Amino acid sequence: MKRFTSPEEFIGHFPQWENELEKLRSILLTTELKEEMKWGMPAYTINQKNIVGLGAFKSYVGIWFHQGVFLKDQKKKLINAQEGKTKALRQWRFESEKDIDEKLILEYVEEAIQNQKDGKEMKPEKKALALPKELIDYFNENKNVKTAFEKFTPGRKKEFAEYIAEAKREATKLKRIDKIAPMILAGKGLNDRYR
Repeated sequence: MKRFTSPEEFIGHFPQWENELEKLRSILLTTELKEEMKWGMPAYTINQKNIVGLGAFKSYVGIWFHQGVFLKDQKKKLINAQEGKTKALRQWRFESEKDIDEKLILEYVEEAIQNQKDGKEMKPEKKALALPKELIDYFNENKNVKTAFEKFTPGRKKEFAEYIAEAKREATKLKRIDKIAPMILAGKGLNDRYR
């Protein structure tokens, strides 16, 4: 998806949803939330914490609550768009301007703001780094590469580990290790050139 630099540019990209997006944005702007652009879309924050996002898709527009799992949702408006995968995020979808109930949206947004102020927050689970056997064996024989690897951030370590693990054949895994060893020694991440 295109990354937009302003809410106006974002809304202008979806002429079929312009009225709905403008109405949702105007509701959100009446709150104490700060409007920002994150991930190329309008986001509404308080104390640098994401509260609500604004989105547009082919068949609907929506707002999502970053910690929506904590909302009471007495009117049953929220959905988990990726059941089993998404933990805290909840969406509220609108298919037309008449679906947008300003008073009700404000109730949900105010509850989300209060939840944030109360410290209700589900943090992403950190998964333990799983190194492929071939990489562990290589590190056991090449301590200097292992030492250099340990200096990387968890994200960069994960990129290297996944790069090796996704190869099907052992021979391919070993070739990949030979390829990345000089990068590791040089302190360069696997995907640094793309950052």
